[in-house]
Amino acid sequence: MLSIRRMGSDDLPLGLRLSAQAGWNQTEADWRRFLRLEPDGCFVAQWAGEPVATTAAFVFGPTGWIAMVLVDESFRHRGIASRLVEHALDYLERRGVRTARLDATPLGMPVYERLGFLPEYSLVRVQAIIAAPAAGSAFVPLAADRVEEVCELDQQVTGTPRGRLIHSLYVERPEVVTAATSDGRIAGYAMWRPGRRASQIGPAAALGSRAGAALLDQVLHRCPTGPVFADIPTKNTRAIQWAESRSFTVQREFTRMYRGRPITDFPQRIWAGSGPEKG
Repeated sequence: MLSIRRMGSDDLPLGLRLSAQAGWNQTEADWRRFLRLEPDGCFVAQWAGEPVATTAAFVFGPTGWIAMVLVDESFRHRGIASRLVEHALDYLERRGVRTARLDATPLGMPVYERLGFLPEYSLVRVQAIIAAPAAGSAFVPLAADRVEEVCELDQQVTGTPRGRLIHSLYVERPEVVTAATSDGRIAGYAMWRPGRRASQIGPAAALGSRAGAALLDQVLHRCPTGPVFADIPTKNTRAIQWAESRSFTVQREFTRMYRGRPITDFPQRIWAGSGPEKG
């Protein structure tokens, strides 16, 4: 009855429909990035031959990330999500991944707990409405020859070699990425991207609170009029304070979970995640 196959570009309408049905923020560009980053790790579940669910598993060195676990609401409570996640875990294991991570919604947490995932820490999605882009921002786009330094900082903060992701996001929209320096070295970075429902700030990381707040301000000022999202670890109290001071309100919560070896990261230096897709 249930079969799982590799996802292809012909399945983009399915992914967009399911993410829209769930009220998520992904665009076609996001789904194309998933396929580009991990063409063998994106999957579709079929029920009696009908495509009804998706998931994706990304490999970043020894760490894997599971995302986009979406099941058509008419086909839920049939064990499809569990089967998909098991399939994704098998893929990661074959790729030599030692740790699998994900950001779970409250609805998804029981599925992941049954599969051996443990909670690490919480994040909140905060939302604000921009009435008009602010003028006079000190935003300076990141130079292409410094992207590798940003990747190194990101790995230092997240404990995950996400260079492929950072490079991909930069190539797509270099004009939305900025960075802070200290003594000539990269001390933080931030970016934003368009979403189906709102502009999404992130990923963003900074070694100090002053740089982190300044970077988020610069990126916020570049977002177009309308709603803006940011996913912030609750352990980063300075980032939470920044959001509150800019009239952001909490929209929803996520729980970062892992299976396998624990990862040493520094959520106090993560000023905005890239979204539940890839942490």
